[in-house]
Amino acid sequence: QLQLVESGGGLVQPGGSLRLSCAASGVTLANYDIGWFRQAPGKEGEGVSCISSKNLNTVYAASVKGRFTISRDSAKNTVYLQMNSLNPDDTAVYYCASIWDPFGICTLRRQYNNWGQGTQVSVSS
Repeated sequence: QLQLVESGGGLVQPGGSLRLSCAASGVTLANYDIGWFRQAPGKEGEGVSCISSKNLNTVYAASVKGRFTISRDSAKNTVYLQMNSLNPDDTAVYYCASIWDPFGICTLRRQYNNWGQGTQVSVSS
């Protein structure tokens, strides 16, 4: 059973950086696309970024493109989301999620079916 655990959230000032981690246990992530999603109070959930199982592609929401970078460390069975130039609009609970996809490319529009518990990111001065 694949389990995902996010970490790395916290409080940061505008312009600051955080790196979120999505650590997997139970199963290797080698055949899974991994997506990062966020949910802010009073707003709809938003797909932030994804990375395909074989690193064939990455996708970024327009709101984070150029500021966030997703990456995968196969040896650690972990996916990271490096977030730079953070602003208050980035405040949300961030979740990572997986979907079995050993051959395809990732998209944020698919139904990811395994989710972590989330980590809070707060951007405020």
